[in-house]
Amino acid sequence: MKNHEKYVKQYFLPPVRCMDWSQKDAVERAPVWCSVDLRDGNQSLIEPMSLETKLEFFRLLVRLGFKEIEVGFPAASETEYAFMRRLADDGLIPDDVTVQVLTQAREHIIKKTFQAVRGAKNVIVHVYNSTSVAQREQVFRKDRAAIKRIAVEGAELLKELALRDGADYRFEYSPESFTGTEPEYALEVINAVLGVWRPQADKKAIINLPATVENAMPHVYAQQVEYINKYMDFRTGVVLSLHPHNDRGCGVAAAETGLLAGAERIEGTLFGNGERTGNVDVITLAGNMLSQGVDPGLDISDMPRVCELYEKFTGMSVGPRQPYAGKLVFAAFSGSHQDAIAKGMDWRESHGGVWTVPYLPIDPEDVGRKYEADVIRINSQSGKGGVGYVLSRAYGINMPARMKEAMGYAAKDVSDRAHKELRPEELYAVFEEKFVRNRAVFDVSECHYKQIEGGIEASVTIVSGGRRSTVTATGNGRLDAVSNALKMRLDTAYVLTDYEEHALTSRSSSKAVSYVGIQSGEKTFWGAGIDEDIVTSSVKALVAAINNMLA
Repeated sequence: MKNHEKYVKQYFLPPVRCMDWSQKDAVERAPVWCSVDLRDGNQSLIEPMSLETKLEFFRLLVRLGFKEIEVGFPAASETEYAFMRRLADDGLIPDDVTVQVLTQAREHIIKKTFQAVRGAKNVIVHVYNSTSVAQREQVFRKDRAAIKRIAVEGAELLKELALRDGADYRFEYSPESFTGTEPEYALEVINAVLGVWRPQADKKAIINLPATVENAMPHVYAQQVEYINKYMDFRTGVVLSLHPHNDRGCGVAAAETGLLAGAERIEGTLFGNGERTGNVDVITLAGNMLSQGVDPGLDISDMPRVCELYEKFTGMSVGPRQPYAGKLVFAAFSGSHQDAIAKGMDWRESHGGVWTVPYLPIDPEDVGRKYEADVIRINSQSGKGGVGYVLSRAYGINMPARMKEAMGYAAKDVSDRAHKELRPEELYAVFEEKFVRNRAVFDVSECHYKQIEGGIEASVTIVSGGRRSTVTATGNGRLDAVSNALKMRLDTAYVLTDYEEHALTSRSSSKAVSYVGIQSGEKTFWGAGIDEDIVTSSVKALVAAINNMLA
C-alpha cells in the first residue's frame, strides 16, 4: 500500500502499568447510560432534526429507560436553545430523568448555556476543552499550562454561575481528544478541574474520557481509563464516564474494556449514529449485556418499533446486519444452521433452562422478533430442517422426517426458479400445491366402508379425465382397503411405507392432518391430507401421494 509511511502511532500509554482490567472476564452490571442522540447524533445528520422531532425522540429515549439525556448545545443555534427552553418551560422532563447540556470552556458560551437551563430541574452542565497534542500544537497553539488554565477557568465559571442562580446543577468535564493526550497530562488537567469543584459522594461530578477519535486498539484505551481511575483525586465523588467513537470500528469493544477498567457510565447513541463512523452503539452494548445474563437497564424488547422511529426521526437506516436490531441478524438461510436451530428449539422446549440455542446468542423474541418471520428464512440455500421448522411454527404442520426432505427440495426448486426468498405463507402454498391439492391424474369423490369378517370393505368413487367409476376392495383397515381399490382401478403398484397423523390444534373441533408415503421402485412419493375426520384426511393424503407418483 502506498503512503503507509506517513502514518504513525498517535496514542500514549500511561507512565505506569495499568492492566488490572485484563484479569476480568465480564461486565457484571450495566453502566449509567447517557444518550447523546439529540446532540452528537443530531449534529451529524445531513438534515438536523426540527424542534418537534427532537421532542418525539426525547420521549422515545425516556421510554427506553435512559435516565440521563444530553439534549443539545444550547449556545450553538436557536433550535438548540429553544428545545432546552421548551423542555424546561413545559415541564417535559420527568422527575427521574436528568438532561445534560454541552458547552465549550468559553465564557460567553457558558453564560448562554446557563440562560438556557434556568429553571429546569435535574441538569448536568457538561463543559469541555481539547487537550490533545495535535489540538494544542495545530489548533490552539498553546502550551500545557494555557490549555489547563482554559479548563480551570471554565470549571470556576460553572461553579460561580450555579451559586449565583441558586441552582443545584451537576457538573461534567471532558478533556476532549483524551485518547490523543498524554495520560499524565490529562490526569493533571482533570485533577485541576476537580480541585475547583471538590465533589463529594452525595453530589458527584462526572469526569468523561472521550475517545473523540479512536486511534488505538481497545486495550490501549482500557489502560488509559484505568490510569485515570486509579490516580484521579476525589475518586469517591466522581462518576467516571466514557464517550467512545468508532473510527477503527472498535467502539463497542473499547467501551466494554473501559468498563472493566473502572468506568461507570457510557455516553453513546442508538445504533451508533454520530460524526464520521459514529459514536458507540448503545443498543449493541445493551444486547451484549443481555446475552451474558446482565440486565442492561434499557427496554429493548420492541426492537422493530425502535428501528422504525429512529429511521423516521433521523433519516438514517438501521443496517440489516446491525447487531440485535437488523432485520437479518437472527436469520438463518443455510440448511445446516436451520437444522441446528430447529433442533435447539426442540431441545429447549423439552429441557428448559438457560438459553443455549445454536447460532442465536439471544432469544429473538426478547427483542421483539418472531421466529417464523425473522429466524428461519427460506431460499434456495435452505434445508429440510428449516422448511420443516417454519411450517411447524407458523401452521402446525409436523411432517415425518423423510417427508421434510421432499418438501425441502420442493421449496428449493420454487425459490431457485423465482430467485427469491419464500415467506411462510408462500412456503405453505408450496406445501399445499405439491402435497395436499395435487390431483393431476385423479381424485376420490367419496368412500363408503363396511365391516366384514376379517377386515374392511371400501367402495371408492374415482374421478379421472371427467369420468367417474366406483371400485370395491377389501383390506385390514379403511386406508388399506382404499389403497387396494385404487391399485385395481389405476393398474399401478406401490408399497405404503409411511403413515403419520396429528391434530392441527389442541381444540376438540380441530382438523387433523395425515401424511402418507408410498414407495415405487427406489423412490418414495408423499402426500398430505387435512380434514376434520381423520380417516378422510388419510385418504386425501394417499390420493395426493399416488398423484405425485403417477405425475
